[in-house]
Amino acid sequence: MKNKKGISLFERFANAATKFTGSSPAFLMAAGVVVIWAAMGPLFDYSETWQLVINTGTTIITFLMVFLIQKAQNKDGKAIQLKLNELIAAQEHTSNRMVDIEDLTEDELDQLHKYYVKLAALAKRETDIHCSHSIDAAEELNTEKSKNIKHYKKPKKDGLTSRTKSAH
Repeated sequence: MKNKKGISLFERFANAATKFTGSSPAFLMAAGVVVIWAAMGPLFDYSETWQLVINTGTTIITFLMVFLIQKAQNKDGKAIQLKLNELIAAQEHTSNRMVDIEDLTEDELDQLHKYYVKLAALAKRETDIHCSHSIDAAEELNTEKSKNIKHYKKPKKDGLTSRTKSAH
């Protein structure tokens, strides 16, 4: 069931529950429940049933909260990703290749990470704080190198550059 804005009943409940459970009153209420439970220990002679009540209650709440927290993280992650994509797309000199990189494989992300580690090292050596290094600038340099260095072959039609050493 959805309301006028298209938000389902579950999503409204999840948003409200996530907002409430992250609040000070929720923490105080949970702490109060534990204090009341502990105070009732002598009344129930610290029995197994008394222990089972708190164990069962906390297990059920924890189980349900895992799903609420994951839903909230998924939504927040998606919103942050979209905001970052907008910032990348809005900047004139940024590489649009970074939009939607979350769809890359782990190996591809590792390769990009290594590139940015090298980029950070280059930036540390620069004397001009306004000097910029980017993936696109690196590709332009690679294209220039491929024109000037004999052991590079021209890019194939599929866009891939093959490198072979020239015969000595």
